[in-house]
Amino acid sequence: MEEYLIETDFLNYMHPAFESFVSFIDSSKSKKEIAIDLYFLVRDTFLYDPYHLDLRKEGLTASHVLTKKRAWCVEKATLLAACARKFNIPSRLGYCIVTNHIGVEKLVSYLGKNEIVFHGYVELFINNEWIKCTPSFDKNICRMMDVDPLDWDGETDSMFQEFKKGERYMEYIHFYGDFNDVPIELMNSEMKKHYPHLFESKFESKSFSFYHM
Repeated sequence: MEEYLIETDFLNYMHPAFESFVSFIDSSKSKKEIAIDLYFLVRDTFLYDPYHLDLRKEGLTASHVLTKKRAWCVEKATLLAACARKFNIPSRLGYCIVTNHIGVEKLVSYLGKNEIVFHGYVELFINNEWIKCTPSFDKNICRMMDVDPLDWDGETDSMFQEFKKGERYMEYIHFYGDFNDVPIELMNSEMKKHYPHLFESKFESKSFSFYHM
């Protein structure tokens, strides 16, 4: 499990900014209770924002996410994985291609296709079992979309965000596997394969920005 507990350049949980971010987490609780508290902390502290994507190392570092008020799924997953390791909870990162992502109609117009490549989630090792969770969609964005936020009980996988009231549409069409750190090279290469136009022009507007290696 050591590889899923160590600090990395991306999961840099020893950064001073983490101390204040997790200051309200009760370390005397069980690992499962701490993991649940961290999930909701990361989920709801940052407004979900898939319109400003940074695939450079400085943009994908957990401590960098703490400087922001908005974050996309990969950033939130990175931060949750780092926070878990800070509390000695093994964590690993998962990525996939999904369709019917919540609230991405405008995003699809920028991407040029319905598939959302490299959607990020987290796996936490609790009670001798890897459990998946997706901290992407905060309660405020869900309220705006008139759907319920995705909860997590620390015991079962929580992956399928409600897309319309009472209906679940998110489809996972490809899994890249799990990783002990952010696979930045793979992320950039897959994005370039699926969205080549994003790598051929500059996108730096207030409505959409995209930075890459």
